[in-house]
Amino acid sequence: NIAWSYATMGESHPKLFKKIAIHIVGQQNVYSFKPQSLANITWAFASAGLPNSQLFRKVAEHIVALDNLGQFNPQAISNTLWAYATIGE
Repeated sequence: NIAWSYATMGESHPKLFKKIAIHIVGQQNVYSFKPQSLANITWAFASAGLPNSQLFRKVAEHIVALDNLGQFNPQAISNTLWAYATIGE
């Protein structure tokens, strides 16, 4: 995950992150994303200090639509919640 790599290195690249967000938001749905990928994406945007309301809304709508959170391990849930709390969503 490119965004995760940048955030892990403490680097911020607003144009790159914006393109990533536009790509994800433009998807019909995000069912092809694994829960860990969604956690990594939200964590990366929050860690980089680059919140994107449309991206976070898309991910939240996906999570809410799931029958249960059994696919999410505790770390993925924790990282996702941390990301939303950090950006104030």
